[in-house]
Amino acid sequence: MARLGDLERAVLDCLWQSGEPLTVREVHEALLPERQLAYTTVLTTLQRLARKGLAKQDAQARAHLFSAVATREEMFTELMTDALGIAGDEHEAMLRFVDVISPEARAALAETLGEQGRNKRKER
Repeated sequence: MARLGDLERAVLDCLWQSGEPLTVREVHEALLPERQLAYTTVLTTLQRLARKGLAKQDAQARAHLFSAVATREEMFTELMTDALGIAGDEHEAMLRFVDVISPEARAALAETLGEQGRNKRKER
C-alpha cells in the first residue's frame, strides 16, 4: 500500500469520523477550520484515495458521495501485515516497532497480547 500524504490522512479521518458517505462539500467544510483548501483540492484528494482503493465513490447520487473502504483498524491491520510480509526477519521488525512506539501504545500492545494468551488458555 502506498504511503499517504498528510492531506490524504486528514480526508480519510473525515470519512472515518462520519461513518457514512460524505459529499466533497461536506469533507471540504469539515477540513476548513484547520486548512484553507480549495474545493477542487479536496475533490482531487478524494478521487486519488478512490484510485488507491482506500475510498469508494458513489456516482449515482446527484452529488458524488465518498466513503472509506475499510475502517481505520482494518487499514492498520493491512498495513502491519504488509510490513511484516516484507520485513524478512519478523521478530527483529517487531522488536524495532516496539522500540519506537509510545509507552502508551506499548502498554496497550502488552495488555492485548496478555488477554490473547489468557483467552487461548481458556479455550484449551
